[in-house]
Amino acid sequence: MSLQLGSLTATATSTIPIKNHGHFVMTVFTDAKTGAEHIALVKAPTVPNQIPLVRVHSECITGDVFGSSKCDCGAQLDQSIALIGEQGGVIIYLRQEGRGIGLSNKLKAYALQEQGFDTVEANVKLGLPVDSRDYDVAYQILNFLGIGVLRLLTNNPNKVSALEQSGIVVSERIPLLVEPNPNNRDYLSVKQTKLGHYLTIK
Repeated sequence: MSLQLGSLTATATSTIPIKNHGHFVMTVFTDAKTGAEHIALVKAPTVPNQIPLVRVHSECITGDVFGSSKCDCGAQLDQSIALIGEQGGVIIYLRQEGRGIGLSNKLKAYALQEQGFDTVEANVKLGLPVDSRDYDVAYQILNFLGIGVLRLLTNNPNKVSALEQSGIVVSERIPLLVEPNPNNRDYLSVKQTKLGHYLTIK
């Protein structure tokens, strides 16, 4: 399989069973500009004519793979897989680690956070953007899948705005709320107060 769309090429597709959540169709999209391989996981809807449920998720090796409790990424991904496993929909997994700064810089930012800087301050201290993620790839994948209207699983207003500016209709924003722990309470508070995420952290 090889199908070009924008800067992406759909290069491979297969069905994978996800533990406790049924079978998803996985497609890999290779970005000609960066060489990154992005992923779409699709499960057929369980309710006919339902507006598809979509999670646009940026890669987080520490949280998604190793279960780090410094962030809420892995927990949000788990919630998304569970909801889409029940209702059907799409998970778009974008390879833009650390809000787009990469894994090495993310760990450098973590080291600064251990010195008392918050997540925003640490990126600025490193001379890096606070958030450099680009959702054009998500738009291209949604276009490939024929999805122009969706229900979006997110707490991030910028993600809603970016998709809407691309021409996607976000009919509903569905929150992914994670109970804070001692390791991520400050991180979540900064998301709320400095990045405008729809959270209520006390």
